[in-house]
Amino acid sequence: MNFNNFTIKAQEAIQKSSEITSGFQQQAIENAHILKALLSVDENVVGYLLKKLNVNIGRLNDALDEQINSYPKVSGSEVYLSNTANSALQKAQSYLKDFKDDFVSVEHILLGILAAGDKTAALLKDQG
Repeated sequence: MNFNNFTIKAQEAIQKSSEITSGFQQQAIENAHILKALLSVDENVVGYLLKKLNVNIGRLNDALDEQINSYPKVSGSEVYLSNTANSALQKAQSYLKDFKDDFVSVEHILLGILAAGDKTAALLKDQG
């Protein structure tokens, strides 16, 4: 995946999700890692959007921590994008054409996570 067409904030979020994954001694970057990173890297835009959807950010963070803690732990391995995270990021890239944008932003990634339909997407929908 080419991250050159991601905004700086979106690139920071992907990098942060990798750090979060490593910090929890996990190997696969999941959508929960990416969403947690989005909340920490760009709390202005993502926080604003989620608050508009009546999402309690504190409860969402707690639920994300619980979900992340449920993932298997490994040691000595390189992190990689899981299938669902890769799917979410590809979906985020597909939104460029729909919205006539030049770069993948944090909003696109958030929409990609929602479109993934995994546990993290369900968690977001349940909180809203």
